[in-house]
Amino acid sequence: MLPRVPALSERTWSILEAADTTMTTLDRSAQRQAKRLPLYIQISELLHREIAAGHYKVGERLPIEADLALQLGVAIGTLRKALSKLESDGMLERRQGSGTYVKSALNSQAVYQLFRLELLGGGGMPNADTLSVEGHTNAYVAGQLGLAARTPMWRIRRLRFLNKTPAAGEEMWLDQRHDPELNIHTLNESLYKHYRDHFDFWITHIEDRISCTGAPDWVAPLLSKKSGAPVGFVERLSWSNQGRIEEFSYTWFDPEQVRYISRLS
Repeated sequence: MLPRVPALSERTWSILEAADTTMTTLDRSAQRQAKRLPLYIQISELLHREIAAGHYKVGERLPIEADLALQLGVAIGTLRKALSKLESDGMLERRQGSGTYVKSALNSQAVYQLFRLELLGGGGMPNADTLSVEGHTNAYVAGQLGLAARTPMWRIRRLRFLNKTPAAGEEMWLDQRHDPELNIHTLNESLYKHYRDHFDFWITHIEDRISCTGAPDWVAPLLSKKSGAPVGFVERLSWSNQGRIEEFSYTWFDPEQVRYISRLS
């Protein structure tokens, strides 16, 4: 059975409060206003990832709409919008009088097509709660982005969930000149979508450097771990359609809950 889409903002705050974590940059009312993807898009992304993970095979019929909507905890109208999107993306095929079938496991239109973490059992709907958006300089990161060492940059920290499971701490860096007024109120949950919609570029390809490291102090309580506990670690360079590295990011993920996976076809 597929999981319900969680209310992640409250989940994040319960984790922070349980860990007795003080983060002065957080503003609870502002955090709640971070822009979420529409629910039907979240459902289409979840189904896409479930199909990619092999939970539904090519040629297999999906459960009837009433049952699937009940499993997902959404209205049938929302589910139908999600299925229509996947049909237009070429992943599903609706057969009159028979049902909805998986046509392809690939979807180049998926919002999270470059997101590589999934639950150990496969799939899982990505959601993220933005913890802070702050201006900083960092010589190492600036070098990765091809910028001068003292260039002002935005540092965005988030807690990533897969379904209801805290999966990873994320830290993204980008040039402040893309948006000098960037803040939690205006930032989209999907950063790649935000770049496409609001900046002058979109992400076309990535390079991931995968290793293991110790959980930093700010990440450890979010993943219910001690500071320095071993976690998976990804450094990512993200190139735009203009041939430039526009984002550099770190991801610390919990290998007891999720795995890094890349599927080629």
